[in-house]
Amino acid sequence: MSRASHTGHPTHHTNGPADADLALGLRRFNALPPGDAEAALLACCGSRRWARRMAAHRPYHDADSLLAGADEAGYDLAPADLAEALAAEASSGPPHSAPAAARTALRAAHAAYESSFGHAFVISLDGHRPEEYLDQVLAGIRARLSHDPDHERSVSAEELRRLARGRLTRLLASGLRTEAEAAATTPVAADCIAGSGHSG
Repeated sequence: MSRASHTGHPTHHTNGPADADLALGLRRFNALPPGDAEAALLACCGSRRWARRMAAHRPYHDADSLLAGADEAGYDLAPADLAEALAAEASSGPPHSAPAAARTALRAAHAAYESSFGHAFVISLDGHRPEEYLDQVLAGIRARLSHDPDHERSVSAEELRRLARGRLTRLLASGLRTEAEAAATTPVAADCIAGSGHSG
């Protein structure tokens, strides 16, 4: 399952998912066979160790305990696990409505970042309005290009944890419908700036 790491075709939710939706999604998640649970989790964070740990610790009593477990597992990622998770992310493009100059600027910024750090740029845009997404991504890339590799790995790890939380929340809110059902009935997640790929 592909996922973009920025944000995009963005939907800005002023209210979070209903508690009843999260509870239903959590019940279904807890009941999934281990392989299916790991596959769903890998769509939230690309570390197999993270996904196995999260699946093995089921059942979760509520969404908060699931998100707390995700954070804990994220903090415990070894360097190789972090590298695997970052490798699962892939840069995506700007919204189709963006002007040509913005598209060019974003492509150049992503190329410079990936050349410097060897992986896609990741950022969580939860909490920002859709019209801010493109500027936030460009500003984030430009600011983080000044980081040394160790610092940037640390920042990227924190952004991956934030992305995983948002993706898990949307996974539960979807009720774990099939991908086709979810695409037909739910807005695009707020971590995919327009399109394809795993990252940001």
